[in-house]
Amino acid sequence: MTALTSDDLEFLRRPLHGFLTVAGGQPRPVWFEAAGDGTIQLFSEPGAPKVRRVRRDPRASIVVAAPVGERERWVSVAGRVSIEPDGAHELAARLAARYWDLGDPARAADLEAILKTDQVRLVIHPETVRRYAY
Repeated sequence: MTALTSDDLEFLRRPLHGFLTVAGGQPRPVWFEAAGDGTIQLFSEPGAPKVRRVRRDPRASIVVAAPVGERERWVSVAGRVSIEPDGAHELAARLAARYWDLGDPARAADLEAILKTDQVRLVIHPETVRRYAY
């Protein structure tokens, strides 16, 4: 399959960590957003190793699994990645609100620090989607 299903999107819209792997790199836990257009988006500093690797080889995959205590379930998305100069700060703010309690002054300060730095948006365009649900 090459597209996310409505069940996939419902699962991926939960505050779960994804494990991103780019060509030539090791998996890294990341925040992500399953966008309405069927892409997976994340943000990063432009000079980060994953961004440099994507510039050399725009292939990546992300795996998201249900947490311990839930029935086994995962979704894997692989495809080409585009590096977008716009929308990264807005994405970071949405994801921070999803993953953190922004009423906590320390977390609000963490978000403010992110928003003061240059960020790019990485967009995975699915070519292969695999899933498992027990």
